[in-house]
Amino acid sequence: MENYNKITGFADEIAQELDTQIESLKKLDVHYVEMRGVDGNNLIFHSDEKVKEIKKKLDDAGIALSALGSPLGKIGIDDAFDPHMEEFKRACEIAHVMGTENIRMFSFYVSDDQRADRKDEVFERLGRFVDHASRNGIVLLHENEKGIYGEKAAECRELMDAFAGGHFKAIFDFANFVQAGQDTLEAYELLKDHIAYLHVKDARRENGTVVPAGCGDGNVEEILRKLFAKGFDGFLSLEPHLFDFKGFAGLERGRDAILSESGQALSGFEAFSLAHGALKEILERI
Repeated sequence: MENYNKITGFADEIAQELDTQIESLKKLDVHYVEMRGVDGNNLIFHSDEKVKEIKKKLDDAGIALSALGSPLGKIGIDDAFDPHMEEFKRACEIAHVMGTENIRMFSFYVSDDQRADRKDEVFERLGRFVDHASRNGIVLLHENEKGIYGEKAAECRELMDAFAGGHFKAIFDFANFVQAGQDTLEAYELLKDHIAYLHVKDARRENGTVVPAGCGDGNVEEILRKLFAKGFDGFLSLEPHLFDFKGFAGLERGRDAILSESGQALSGFEAFSLAHGALKEILERI
């Protein structure tokens, strides 16, 4: 699978500035981006004019969106939902402008002692998301994330059993499962029929440290082999988390950056290039 070309990634881990993101992706011959942060804000919070400007620059560079990397569903179950629903509707509008039907999203933060009691609220909120997505030609990609309802595979499968279809599918994030104490091979077996998109980062079980694909306990290569054997043709999205990019602290609290040979934290481009190279090596073996 060495020539597999559906490689994408979170280029805000390279830099916040769109021009630098584009330049870096072109250097690596990557033609897609999962856009999260750009020019100082998440894409869904930019104005219509700014969104059109971003789209034109990407078009001119031959780069398309694989998905809108939204923070939707990444609020507490006790937080007000109606304003968040309005953000969701706005995100759907922006996805259409940007030429993608895919929106990455989450299933709300719940504490362990809330998980059973607040399940109905989680499902009611997600149902509203899915209803709106189905009416507006949007595909919601649910990411397993530490601390949310769909943190582990069993809960992710519950979500798939309730909502899976043309407008609700699964992102499989190897490192997030490892950090949540979830065996990724068990997760794969539960979710394999619903996986439409991958976040390619790995982690070590002993301390949760994020490492390049194949260097941790996420069984990345084995699961990729299984997926490709099933005919998987979705995006492989690089989310390196290997250094202290803007926003890293909120995503990887307490984690240490990977250091270069000089002992300095990797630059954004160095980290992204390392993650890209690790994935390419795996694909060459498959």
